[in-house]
Amino acid sequence: MAVMVHPQGICESENIGDETRVWAFSHILPGARVGADCNICDHVFIENDVVLGDRVTVKSGVQLWDGVRLADDVFVGPNVTFTNDRLPRSKQYHAVPLTTEVGAGASIGGGAVILPGRTIGRGAMVGAGAVVTRDVPANAVVAGNPARIVGYMNDRRVEASQLATQVPPQRLGVGDARIIPIRVATDLRGSLSAVEFDQDLPFRPARFFSVYGVPSTDVRGEHAHRACAQVLVCLSGAVRCIVDDGTARADVLLDTPGRGLYMPAMTWGTQYHYTAETVLAVFASHAYDPGDYIRDYEDFLREIGLPSPDPSAA
Repeated sequence: MAVMVHPQGICESENIGDETRVWAFSHILPGARVGADCNICDHVFIENDVVLGDRVTVKSGVQLWDGVRLADDVFVGPNVTFTNDRLPRSKQYHAVPLTTEVGAGASIGGGAVILPGRTIGRGAMVGAGAVVTRDVPANAVVAGNPARIVGYMNDRRVEASQLATQVPPQRLGVGDARIIPIRVATDLRGSLSAVEFDQDLPFRPARFFSVYGVPSTDVRGEHAHRACAQVLVCLSGAVRCIVDDGTARADVLLDTPGRGLYMPAMTWGTQYHYTAETVLAVFASHAYDPGDYIRDYEDFLREIGLPSPDPSAA
């Protein structure tokens, strides 16, 4: 089906994909590129340096200014506000506007405000009315002003303390990630947790570190390792841990020293919702190597053989 433009709509661009619909009182400038099967609702304005992927929905009352990039399957709710200038002044223009990128499959709720130069990761969900002042990680759910992470879009939630101690360890359906038992002894004198390196862990550790004193609003991790595997044990408090192999995810609550989370190499990991008293112990199979880190989720997907869509190719 050819492009449909409502009689009261204006579409000056020739770079519009098949089956895209442009509804009344919308205006698309000549330089804009819009993919196939998009739905541009009433009262939408799209400036020249804007790129939309395929199957994008832009609801009424949205303006997409120069520098906005929306990947495939993005949903933009009504009256969402994008910006491209941190310090706007009348009649003062930047030669190159800041770029705002929204990853594939992400959704932005009605009335949200997106500050310039931000990246919203693939699969993320921005709550209605949120004010996005920082980058939003892939698959994160954010809400509030300023927007904070309140959860993740996951296939499954797991509470490690509710899993029985068992052999073989409890698998999570995310690659080879799994919950492993840690021995705990408790008596009137207190409690002790013990790990035998050669018996209890899937590898002999080359490094140990601990994470503590993390503000509950902050997120740690957000990376994968090419070669290094890790086991995470929460010695005090609680923390939520995302494990992601690129096709499946699990959200694991670590709240006991009697369970450890094994994260093999090439697993994307994120930790969030730390309690004030959280102490997270981490056993690593390799010494620290900056080159072992993958810190961008799209790069991670490419390295495991799942190419990410490029909105500029629309």
